[in-house]
Parts: sequence; C-alpha cells; structure tokens
Amino acid sequence: MFTGIVETTGRIATLEADQGGAGDLRLEIRLEKPLAETFNTGASVAVNGVCLTVVEHTENGFAADVSRETLDCTTLGALDVGHRVNLETAVTPVTALGGHLVSGHVDGVGSVISREEDARCVRLRIRAPNGLARYIAPKGSITVDGVSLTVNAVSESEFELNIVPHTLAVTILKAYRPGHRVNLEVDVVARYLERLLQYQPRVIS
Repeated sequence: MFTGIVETTGRIATLEADQGGAGDLRLEIRLEKPLAETFNTGASVAVNGVCLTVVEHTENGFAADVSRETLDCTTLGALDVGHRVNLETAVTPVTALGGHLVSGHVDGVGSVISREEDARCVRLRIRAPNGLARYIAPKGSITVDGVSLTVNAVSESEFELNIVPHTLAVTILKAYRPGHRVNLEVDVVARYLERLLQYQPRVIS
C-alpha cells in the first residue's frame, strides 16, 4: 500500500528481456536522489504508480521483474533506458498519509490531452479509458503515474488537474505534454462502493 506522495525519482538503467522468451522483463532503476530507507530485497516499491517487488538491491537503486500482465496493463513496457520514473516506498504503520490510499494496481492507461501554464502551476487535461470514467469525481482523488492528485473537473471521460510547483519540482509530471500516456489508479473507495451497490445476494427459498 502507498500514499501517492512521490519520495524521489529515478532513471531506467537497464532493461533485460527474459531469455526464455516468456515476454516478461527485468528492469534496473537508479535513484536520482538517495532515500532514507534502502530498497531491500522483497520490498514493494511503486514505479510510476505500479507496485513492483525488489529482487535485487544495487549500489544506486534496485532491480525488479515486470510480468507480461503488468506490461500489457501499464506504460512500463514503453519505457526505454534513460526514462525518468516516480518512486515511492510502501507505507509503514508510522507513515504520514499525506495523499490517499493507493494500492499500486493500475486500473488503466490514460493520455494527456492538453497542458496549460497557470502562473506557477500547470493545468493538465487527461482522457481516461471509458470504463474508468464513472470512478472519477470532481474534488475526488486519483493517482497519475504514482502521484496522488485532486480532480478539479470532469467532463465525460476527461478530467482536469492542477499541478502545484512543489509537485512539478519533485516528480516527472513537469515534462508531460499532449499525447503522453499515463498510468491511472482510481480511488479504491469508489471501486468498493460500486461493488456494494451492485451486489444482490441470491435468495435461497
């Protein structure tokens, strides 16, 4: 479990495809800034909002395996060596919940539609897959590439975000332009609420 508060950024150092031809890969990430807590083997880390398991601790970062399912459902398969990524370690019982509860299980891939400078902030408009639109509400929470953000407005499958200077400085969102694809995770509360409303127990006579 995560909070969507990015702790640091990193760069893809290597991408190693499975030699057996299964289609999965191992990636190594080098930190751009050190963390107080190291990435121990077996630990969970969110990479652009995708929960991965550390399989090797390296001098300047870590390595993780990415399954075919994850490659198919996220943007990780489109990354190349040198690409920057947002990083967050898993929460602990004493972690400050500054964002919102984030599982690291990406619901879908969206696309940046527009970008507009607004004083020191940036306004982004993102189009979500049609199946996710019903979970996105004005002033609700959404995770974009691992960053917990507040939705400003919603119009059908598109929603608007205001990115403040601090977030622009400590994440990779500053580089986003129209056409950029992003990992989206909707608020887990919305998913469970829908399930509760839909569930109709079968009456056994």
